[in-house]
Amino acid sequence: MMPSVPAAVELSGLTKDFALGLHGVRLRAVDNLSLTISPGEIFGLLGPNGSGKSTTIKVILGLLRPTTGSCRVFGVSSERVEARLAVGYLPEAPNFYRFLSGRELVTFYGRICGLSGASLVARVAEVIAWVGLAESADRRVGTYSKGMLQRIGLAQALVHDPQLLILDEPTAGVDPIGAAAITELILELKARGKTVLITSHLLAQIEEVCDRVAILDKGHLLACGTVAALSTESKNSKDTLNESEQAELVQWLAARGKTVAALGGSSARLDRIFIARVERHRQQTEERV
Repeated sequence: MMPSVPAAVELSGLTKDFALGLHGVRLRAVDNLSLTISPGEIFGLLGPNGSGKSTTIKVILGLLRPTTGSCRVFGVSSERVEARLAVGYLPEAPNFYRFLSGRELVTFYGRICGLSGASLVARVAEVIAWVGLAESADRRVGTYSKGMLQRIGLAQALVHDPQLLILDEPTAGVDPIGAAAITELILELKARGKTVLITSHLLAQIEEVCDRVAILDKGHLLACGTVAALSTESKNSKDTLNESEQAELVQWLAARGKTVAALGGSSARLDRIFIARVERHRQQTEERV
């Protein structure tokens, strides 16, 4: 019997509270969150600002301890240093040492991760070439464009060959050509067997690359699954046309020489699913209050 492979990330009943002031008031940033990310998948963690995404990522990285519940990375508690060896991280706004060259920067992070000698030199050259910065590797990071900074950030996250990559808004502020290149790199990571956890407000990009997504709001998990599955569920919502309305729409289109295909497909887009789920959750929260 083959041994079971541990999940890349397993969150079980994760709750994180923060103290506000000196009067015992607490803010619940994440509320009883349970998620499993499988090895080798690209997983999108979505939510508006203040939804708990950053707190969840910090728990996975071992930067925060859960108030209750647990987080395991490839079967190891995220509170243990060993779990971090399997993780590479690209923050949304990396604050790199601007006086270092790209090569020096990636070498610095490689040494922090325990690499040394000829293997470090070879690995640095490999990841810099892979992200397309070989010709700019000896330029100072302070001269890099936003897209180049994201690429060198991806190189430093990859230098120790982690199994899990956490990418926080990897294409924020990057032009469309640079964003497309980073998207290709993310898909290549999957092809190389890596697990990628990505957050982004660019939902079209998420829809393009992610195997599954989770939608959070105010610390609560609203939905989790493939975009196709969430789209199917949305067809049963109150926003969906009933049979009579669908027939009227078909007649209206036919009178203009069009078919339903002119609407661009029957599945709901991720941005519409996202907005509908968040608005519904907030409405239900207000009704309970």
